[in-house]
Amino acid sequence: MLSQVISATLEGVSGLIVEVEVDIAPGLPSFATVGLPEGAVRESKDRVKAAIKNCGYDFPARKITVNLAPADVRKAGTGYDLPIAIGILSATGVLKGTKHKEYLLIGELSLDGRLRPVPGVLPIAITASKSAITGIIVPAENAQEAAIVEGLDVIAVNTLFEVVEFLEGLKVIEPVVSSFLHDRPASCQYDIDLSEVKGQSQAKRALEIAAAGGHNLLFEGPPGSGKTMIARRLPTILPDLSLEEAIETTSVYSVAGLTDKYQGIIRQRPFRAPHHTISDAGLIGGGQVPRPGEVSLAHNGVLFLDELAEYRKNVLEGLRQPLEDGMVTISRASSSLTFPAEIILVAAVNPCPCGYHGDPAHNCTCSAVQVLKYKSRISGPLVDRIDMYVEVSAVPFSDLTSQTSGESSKVIKERVVAARKIQQKRFQRHKHVYCNSQMGSKAIAKFCALDSTCQQLIENAVNRLGLSARAYNRIQKIARTIADLDNEEDIKSSHVAEAIQYRRLDRSA
Repeated sequence: MLSQVISATLEGVSGLIVEVEVDIAPGLPSFATVGLPEGAVRESKDRVKAAIKNCGYDFPARKITVNLAPADVRKAGTGYDLPIAIGILSATGVLKGTKHKEYLLIGELSLDGRLRPVPGVLPIAITASKSAITGIIVPAENAQEAAIVEGLDVIAVNTLFEVVEFLEGLKVIEPVVSSFLHDRPASCQYDIDLSEVKGQSQAKRALEIAAAGGHNLLFEGPPGSGKTMIARRLPTILPDLSLEEAIETTSVYSVAGLTDKYQGIIRQRPFRAPHHTISDAGLIGGGQVPRPGEVSLAHNGVLFLDELAEYRKNVLEGLRQPLEDGMVTISRASSSLTFPAEIILVAAVNPCPCGYHGDPAHNCTCSAVQVLKYKSRISGPLVDRIDMYVEVSAVPFSDLTSQTSGESSKVIKERVVAARKIQQKRFQRHKHVYCNSQMGSKAIAKFCALDSTCQQLIENAVNRLGLSARAYNRIQKIARTIADLDNEEDIKSSHVAEAIQYRRLDRSA
């Protein structure tokens, strides 16, 4: 007897429909799984057998063959347990009718028949919604995540027995409704605020520009000057995630198995701050079964690298492609996967190993050779991809004890959102360009036109600082963002002059 059940697998952050074919034939009792299954998929036979028996059904003592089609794509994970079990019950006649063919099934089985959550349900649900499938049957803990996708019936179940009763029409289970789509907050709330930062007006100005244009940012200064404190407050002034961005971000977290079973969707822009001992696979992504790294988990948000010079050089060099292209491509012998990585990179670095080079209040204990060697850990090509460089000095005692507070994140966010709206209108006919930092050469030539005074300013900067073509383009982008914050249609010399100030790293190099 042959039965067919619909399931799915993951390819990067996209789903791929998999047809689970179960054949039960006369012969010695055996259980074979074909179709390039990985270890966890091959082990499913023991989980499925125990779950079927412990739910009160008979397990056939015959020759069972399970084929996962298409057979040339590797299958990994434990999500095939439920469709294999339903396929066996259909082939043995326990399940009558064809209702199971209307739904995509995914879920891991416990030995007692309970369903456990699996990663990657959101991208699989998106794929199901684009095909001729009525709905998707998932473990209850994955239901809120799958329910984000509109036009798809999401059936939340807790046990294999529940699934059988639902498919037999003996139990009615209402589709799950996403709480996010109906109870979405007006704005994200944060426990921290930029007004808590004392002094550092230039650093906060640079943070506002970075948020408005999506620019990468590097803070350099002595320990305790507030570099990390300022960087952690960047998400508080960024525009709220749109529904499209929220789904993209949640898809990455879903594949990594990091979604909240109660919340279902990512509501705040991610802020990822990996330790400097991280490996290249941990930062960029990889593994035997490729998984998204920190740079992809920060998609549509902020990646913060503290103590930048302490990271291994090969790890930092891996950032070149995602900073330039907004994506990470991981190639293996059998396949090539792409993960999204549209991020704002914020990095913090000390000026020398001891941290006090150039600090008037402390004596630096490093030699000139040590300082030069320390700074050379950050390569020139990577520096070129960082738009803005800001020196952060120690906060004076008078600022620390001052009772006056600076502008709140809410006030700054309003200016950032206004600037982003200008950019959205500007780039509405340009695909994959949403903010100034994403402009290509054609867009720069069109939207960053400079008058003779501005041209002369940049020419002097190029000659004095020895800027590369990439750095020259970044000055134009930053000037465009500053003009947007001032609600100016044309870039003025004051905007260019301020933008040049944020390329001081070229001068020190």
